[in-house]
Amino acid sequence: MSESRRRSSSDDDVKYARGSGARVPPGQRPLRPLEWAVLTHLAIFLVGTTWAFGGAADWLRPIIAWWGSLGVLLTLTAIQDRDARRDGWMRPLAWLWPLAAFNVLVLVGCLNPSFRALAYGTETILVNTGARPGLPSSARPALALHALWLFDAIWISCLNLALVIRQRRALRGLLFLAVVNALALAVFGTVQKLAQAKGLFFDAVPSPQLYFFASFVYHNHWGAFTVLMSSACLGLVWHFARRSESRDFFHSPAFGGLVALLLLAATAPLSTSRSCTVLLILLLGTAFLHWVWRLVQKRRRFKESVAPALLGGFAALLVAAAGIWFVARESITTRVATTRQQLGEMRARGDVGARGELYRNTWQMAKDRPWFGWGMASYPHVFTLYNTRKSVDKLPVFYRDAHSDWLQALAEHGFVGTACLGLLGLVPLLGLRRRHWFNALPFYLFLGCTLILLYAWLEFPFGNLAVVLSWWLCYFTAVHYARLYDREAPSPVKAGSASA
Repeated sequence: MSESRRRSSSDDDVKYARGSGARVPPGQRPLRPLEWAVLTHLAIFLVGTTWAFGGAADWLRPIIAWWGSLGVLLTLTAIQDRDARRDGWMRPLAWLWPLAAFNVLVLVGCLNPSFRALAYGTETILVNTGARPGLPSSARPALALHALWLFDAIWISCLNLALVIRQRRALRGLLFLAVVNALALAVFGTVQKLAQAKGLFFDAVPSPQLYFFASFVYHNHWGAFTVLMSSACLGLVWHFARRSESRDFFHSPAFGGLVALLLLAATAPLSTSRSCTVLLILLLGTAFLHWVWRLVQKRRRFKESVAPALLGGFAALLVAAAGIWFVARESITTRVATTRQQLGEMRARGDVGARGELYRNTWQMAKDRPWFGWGMASYPHVFTLYNTRKSVDKLPVFYRDAHSDWLQALAEHGFVGTACLGLLGLVPLLGLRRRHWFNALPFYLFLGCTLILLYAWLEFPFGNLAVVLSWWLCYFTAVHYARLYDREAPSPVKAGSASA
């Protein structure tokens, strides 16, 4: 008896002795203060930006930028950790070089202004004074610096996930909070829509756009945000469906996730965003085919029929479609009628109308300065020189965005600057291996990000700060979640240490 007690006591002494924390599995260690700081900072960043008109209010942008800038302080704090540098946690710092190159291009362009502001009575007129040819330039240096500040604050804040977070469960917790926030916005927007409010926050704030939803000024921006949050929700559903310890599926978190996904998906047609409704159909269709494939594999393994489960799945799809139709019937029928009218007008003219003209003019703007473009945040000011559209009332037509983020990037940053932006997304992927893509959570996050990138050819989702922040948050979460597989995998115990 005394010998067994002494053995138990000695085992406890070893287990809880100083320096024995390495024996705790990485996924079960308590979060460090810096990890909590990064997660809290990003959570407040995302929630605050989404509810603050999606970051579309100009007077809120400095506040958003200052809050995002705290991410730089967290990055500098993380760099001071010598143990993290020794263990390889600081390798994502190598991903910063495209951001540094992009910053150099923008800052050099600010030293080479191509427009000058002249006061004419109570108005300010921009005069094209030219710039040194062959060098980066800027039409509005002050606006370029502010836009760069916002972009850097968002990118570095999301990069902190890869630098600081050590556990996948922490990333899942952040995604869960993001989905819950999106669900709250969806419910708020649905009630606001059904109440037939004419302005934001139940008519408290006039909306500059006829089509708005929840706190977002533009419905297509809400749609892009919904696609990203739906992809995060799908990834969480797959994770909990495969690892649930509940009695059955209907008592697991995965079932609650599917209900949340249905509510999120219903807001796309309810907000009258046709393009994002199509994106959500593609996203949900991929998930359904994925489920069917896994189901067939599982049933064949146990030599069971797949018919009952497939019939149940199709029945669930029909019920979900009926529910969405019941909630968004009026919005869907209105937009379908508008689409038919627009297609008829396009066939009568023989082209795609104003959107095609806008794209041609933007491409002409990009071709005039192909290497470095006209400068960050210069599009609405320079495009007036290229706009050939004539309105019916003969008033000037003003475009704030090109309705194609890819074309606008070429016009503002040229091929060199656009390549730097592309490398910001490509460089972190270089360290991933084939095995890292097998998990459903990073797969669906990457799928959502890819759909928004494709959507950016035809719209301007990245013209909204909340979408930009959500995109980079989902992207870095997917990259780091995949990388953490190797970190959290249990290492084999050596025979010598086991015998000791």
